[in-house]
Amino acid sequence: MSERTLPLVFINLGGEMLYILDQRLHALNTSDDNSEKVMNDIVGTMFGKDFMDELLKPQQLYSHRTMKTVLTRLAHASIMRLNPASMDRLYELMVMAFKYQVLLCPRPKDLLLITYNHIDTIREFVKDTPVVGNKVDETHRKIIEIYSSLPEGEFQLLRQTLLIFFQDMHIRVSLFLKNQLQNPNGRFALSTSGPVPYGMDVPGLIRTFDRKGREVRRSEFPTGGSYTSPIRKGCFELHGDRVIRLGMNMYTVNHPEETHTSKAHSVKVITDDTPNLLAKEELNLLARLMGSMKADDMPKTETGFQINLFTTDQEEEEEPLFGVINIQAMQDEQAATQLAQIAGQFAEGEEQPENLSSSKGDDLLAMMDDL
Repeated sequence: MSERTLPLVFINLGGEMLYILDQRLHALNTSDDNSEKVMNDIVGTMFGKDFMDELLKPQQLYSHRTMKTVLTRLAHASIMRLNPASMDRLYELMVMAFKYQVLLCPRPKDLLLITYNHIDTIREFVKDTPVVGNKVDETHRKIIEIYSSLPEGEFQLLRQTLLIFFQDMHIRVSLFLKNQLQNPNGRFALSTSGPVPYGMDVPGLIRTFDRKGREVRRSEFPTGGSYTSPIRKGCFELHGDRVIRLGMNMYTVNHPEETHTSKAHSVKVITDDTPNLLAKEELNLLARLMGSMKADDMPKTETGFQINLFTTDQEEEEEPLFGVINIQAMQDEQAATQLAQIAGQFAEGEEQPENLSSSKGDDLLAMMDDL
């Protein structure tokens, strides 16, 4: 398992969340002031120096539960609040979008280009707020510094870690289904045609050499697809043409329709009650990350606003083909209580001396309650 996976997962999932929020804020005619504040608050918190310094430390990639909790905290840095059911659906949509990008990634190293596409679009969101834009640039420079020197084998290990992280996620997404990118069972339909990765040869040719290394014969074989020569290499610098479009905003004017998620009917959902061996580490990670996630407190006179992201509550009650994601206002006290409950679930699978576990658990929960 790669210890460099967590920052890429967080940045790419956070980017997908911002894409969805930006599209729906505009579609619902939210005021420019509120829309700008939401984006600036979330991006400013997401790329905060202390938070990113903690996130960029080598560490194992933890569970979906931990990642969802951190992203929920990130969304709460704005004047919006998400209820648990809404966050579940929103998280599924974010994960499936990033999973699709990872599966189509030409080379393991091109995962950086996907990440840079997300960062470039996020930078465009906050272009009118230089302070926040500088935070994005600083994080981008750190990513380049850390990841540009990694060997190809490390990128392959990083890709394998991501595939393990995604392997049990088969949520149907309406946008993918409409474009025939996803099958009804939730699995993606991968193409066997198109350009080959940069630096690779088009398959279909067998060359035979003699002992002296001279080519003596050529033969061809059917590849089962229509492959073309590779496209040019993408830019891995702070600014430039990334070439590949994976990681760019797919919720644009080209796809103005609402996007939903739904569970595949053929997939049986099984609850895993196995004790989580990384429960203590995950809880400590939450405490460290949330302790470093410093957001400006909302003035007491400022109130949040409620957004129905996709469809109406009535349609959700009627169990439509695709699920519904709602964002609605919620008190900070309720959010803190939910985080404490999640933290308690992390510790359930551990067997520790009673006094030791209670004292450490109380300290970590107290840190979360103070957020």
